[in-house]
Amino acid sequence: MTPQQITVLGATGSIGRSTLDVIARHPDRYRVHALSAHRRVEELAALCVSFRPRVAVIDRAADAERLHALLRAAGCETEVRCGPEALVEIASATAADTVMAAIVGAAGLLPTLAAVRAGKRVLLANKEALVMSGGLFMQAVREHGATLLPIDSEHNAIFQCLPPACPGGLAAAGIERLVLTASGGPFREWPAERLATVTPAQAVKHPNWSMGRKISVDSATLMNKGLEFIEACWLFDATPAQVEVVVHPQSVIHSMVRYSDGSVLAQLGNPDMRTPIAHALAWPARIAAGVDPLDFATMGALCFEAPDLARFPCLRLAQEAMQAGGTMPAVLNAANEVAVEAFLDERLAFTDIPHVIASVMREMPVSAATELATILATDHEARGRARAHC
Repeated sequence: MTPQQITVLGATGSIGRSTLDVIARHPDRYRVHALSAHRRVEELAALCVSFRPRVAVIDRAADAERLHALLRAAGCETEVRCGPEALVEIASATAADTVMAAIVGAAGLLPTLAAVRAGKRVLLANKEALVMSGGLFMQAVREHGATLLPIDSEHNAIFQCLPPACPGGLAAAGIERLVLTASGGPFREWPAERLATVTPAQAVKHPNWSMGRKISVDSATLMNKGLEFIEACWLFDATPAQVEVVVHPQSVIHSMVRYSDGSVLAQLGNPDMRTPIAHALAWPARIAAGVDPLDFATMGALCFEAPDLARFPCLRLAQEAMQAGGTMPAVLNAANEVAVEAFLDERLAFTDIPHVIASVMREMPVSAATELATILATDHEARGRARAHC
């Protein structure tokens, strides 16, 4: 068997590191073609020494010089490149079979879209790419024959619970609802008046998952579930009415599918991203991921509740953005990224994050999201407005 050549975009993040952990367990099946990182030079250098990719890409030229020096000192011949154009090039390189799209935020859109247009097998962990450009993105998947496999634990769970094909849509396949589960985040039981005191240190401590700072804050506000709501609509060709969200604090059931005969299929597992990563890497086969199996005898009760949209309005805002359609999800995403960054920098209160997003959404009209230039211009304008509100 010829090993698959894998490019990992966002290699030093939590998804990137988990991907490389799975790859390292199967050296006969996978080789690393290229790695990218934003600014973590030393971490990227260590990964290059371990995995010996052909190319490594980092954001800034000065960091590229440092990375090059570290690699040559370690006897590693990996080619070093920098900047967004280099990211697009490694994402679409002929030598790579599979691209793990794990760059966080809007920065991942262009390289992920480039991988799709190159007809790659794309493992999608960058939900913002679909949130910003859902219709255009999925059209590119179809036109270029790309294989799109979801990595978010919720979407990967739904993918596993769906029939092999739904050519006539969800309803024709006997599917009533896609059910996204949410942990509820670290403040699920906090009263509304206490949420204004939340600190960045508290917000990034997720009770179940090990994630980056931005995604951890999104989980705390329930915006992460809102983005996943939009992503689910695009991935599975579902209407907003066909997707529901339920809070499941234990994060054992990763999502479910309701069928018209009363059946509900669920995918269960320990909260470890190596499970969906291994599933997508090997699909349709199965490989070991290094994840401990569930112990049903000691697992305890599984609980469910409706999300509280009054205390956590970001989920409602995301649902409204999807209903509005067009460029509004891109507006939502851009405003959220700016507001979360301001919160992490201690320039904005936790409870002001949804206020900033709602203000920007009210100010900006909805346009058709059929051109990439329109989407990028909307993203730029929304960020400017959000910074002004912050």
